Amino acid sequence: MSSPQRLSYLNLALCILLWASIPVASKKILVEMTNVQMLFWSTLFSFAVLAGVLVAQGKLRLLAQYDVRAYGWMGLLGFLGAYLYYILLYGAFARTSAAEGFILAYTWPVLVSLLSVVLLGEKLTARRALAVAISFCGVLLIVTQGRIVSIAFTSLSGDLLALAGAFVFALFSVLGKRARYDQTVSATVYFGMALLAVTATVLLTTGIGWPSAAVWPWLLYNGALVNGISYVFWFRALENGDTFVISNALYLIPFLSLVYVYYWLAEPVRVSAVLGLLVIVAGIGVQMGGRRVSPRSDGQSGR
Repeated sequence: MSSPQRLSYLNLALCILLWASIPVASKKILVEMTNVQMLFWSTLFSFAVLAGVLVAQGKLRLLAQYDVRAYGWMGLLGFLGAYLYYILLYGAFARTSAAEGFILAYTWPVLVSLLSVVLLGEKLTARRALAVAISFCGVLLIVTQGRIVSIAFTSLSGDLLALAGAFVFALFSVLGKRARYDQTVSATVYFGMALLAVTATVLLTTGIGWPSAAVWPWLLYNGALVNGISYVFWFRALENGDTFVISNALYLIPFLSLVYVYYWLAEPVRVSAVLGLLVIVAGIGVQMGGRRVSPRSDGQSGR
């Protein structure tokens, strides 16, 4: 393995370690803030970090290369992937367990397959249909806590928000296939758009709110690292890493997340959640088959 490849996989490992901690950081912050307030502060830090990277890379001049239509498209993608997705995801964490919410949100790769059929005119193959059916069984296991016949929900509203978030992120991913923008520029614009949207939302609803001393470190961590600098790691991982390895390694995230949740939140992880996750990942595996799937490299994360 060459040195550039080793560096790519080191950056990939950093991404996985950071993204798996999303449920933990969210739960720590949501103890005293609403999901909208949390998103406001996190997005503020994310935008600041990415804008700083844009300046450090000398890419400010690239902003003039895009027209109004391009910025409109980037704005739409930012609204979906950096605003609405996180509103729904953090809302789910506020209502259901961290493990359950994150696993359900991780059904987005299967939904990408369905939306590609509807929006991009791709064929609904037998493999895709089987993958959707398998992953749907995994969702049922998690939502019903393994009691599919005698249904018992932990939080139906939280579960539905997590699944809605998965749908939004899948839509963001499918629409993003048409995007061909510089990675740092697009990521910065995404979070810039999200900052505008969440600022309007928080001012019209709960108010900005001032975090306590206990929450500040988690907000900085979530905004600057998990949703900010992780994009830099992601871009570097894509430069020289094998796309097949990267695509499959991303599915370590929900498994590692369960470990984080258990140790950092002392939250019991139900057997039904683990089994459901295994079934969902099996469905994703069927969907991928023997193909080499390239992760997006236009500023979208693999979350």
